[in-house]
Amino acid sequence: MGRGRLLEKINWKKAFLQAAAVGLILCTGFVFLLGGLILSNYDNLGRLFKIVYLIESRYLEDTPRVKLIDGAIEGMVQALDPYSSFQDAEENKILMQSIQGSFGGIGVHISTADPTQLVIARPIKDSPAEKAGLQAGDIITKIDNTDVSTLSQDEAIAILRGEPGTKVTVGIYRPQTKEDFTVELVRYKIDLPTVEAAVLPGHPEIAVIDISYFTMQTGKELERTFAELDLDKYKGFILDLRYNYGGEINSAVKVASYLVPGDDIVHIVDRKGNTKTQKSTAQFVNKPFVVLINEYTASAAEIVAGAIKDYGSGTLVGVKTFGKGVVQTVFPLDGMTSVRLTTNKYLTPLKNDIHQKGIEPDIKVELGKGEKPTILPTTTEFDPQLAKAVEVLLEKVK
Repeated sequence: MGRGRLLEKINWKKAFLQAAAVGLILCTGFVFLLGGLILSNYDNLGRLFKIVYLIESRYLEDTPRVKLIDGAIEGMVQALDPYSSFQDAEENKILMQSIQGSFGGIGVHISTADPTQLVIARPIKDSPAEKAGLQAGDIITKIDNTDVSTLSQDEAIAILRGEPGTKVTVGIYRPQTKEDFTVELVRYKIDLPTVEAAVLPGHPEIAVIDISYFTMQTGKELERTFAELDLDKYKGFILDLRYNYGGEINSAVKVASYLVPGDDIVHIVDRKGNTKTQKSTAQFVNKPFVVLINEYTASAAEIVAGAIKDYGSGTLVGVKTFGKGVVQTVFPLDGMTSVRLTTNKYLTPLKNDIHQKGIEPDIKVELGKGEKPTILPTTTEFDPQLAKAVEVLLEKVK
């Protein structure tokens, strides 16, 4: 199997196990009312019941019924769209840990932009992965001695995660150099901050704020970051949303609320066309800023970028974003498993639909060969997108 089809069997369910839904909504009050089920409307279910009967009565091996039910649910949900998924107990645990931002592992974010590749979107700062030299764009091909193409992505993530102090061997393919290599990593406990900030070297008047993805804590983290920076000391700031693959929708709304002067942040539309407008939940930070975006800026990050573009409160620099404008809702089933369904689409404040279209930057800057975004603290030397952002911001504050 070629590398371009490395994870052909892996669906988007796996890619969102790090809360990478455009807007992830937890529906905790979900209840099945079986007594109200009108069976005549579901006559095709007879085939499903017959299969259960045949397996339990004729199949060679004993098979737990729960395994059959889980498999049936998974098959139904996979038939819907690339983003809907069923989470068994282990997968659901991983999902909840990711949303909450605390887990044990090697310290990488997995990109959701390409479901056929297990691509490292970025290593986490000071993580085992970063210390081993892993980079954004590296492709994980093996975990221990297992070829990733034989695993579902939830299985791959489960293997990457584990108790702090334990070891895991990871095979890597680096497209930039066409190099294959292996690294042995020691897992550590990840209490994952999603917001980092630094003063740009050589420009003490500019702060750089990086948001890696959106958990339930990201809005509070940004609020704390603004307070710790004391923005009055700076002429402006650069917000880096590159390689941010999304996450929890309410957190994205909170972040956008700081960055736009208007009340409307995003419009959520259901299957019947009913629209709910998410309003601002924070006070606008009236400070010049520039936003960095790229082709891996997706989902909830596009809610933020879309609001900024519509209001014109900041300048977008980079390349067109990924283009994922649909919302998933997580429905707990039995306390251990869950199903995630695409329940809504979202529109920007000006009601632009960015799904499968992306958001164009105000100023287009591509990365050349050997150039890459850097992890804070950062420099502009090999990052022309950041260099352009600095240039634009300095022009704003003249």
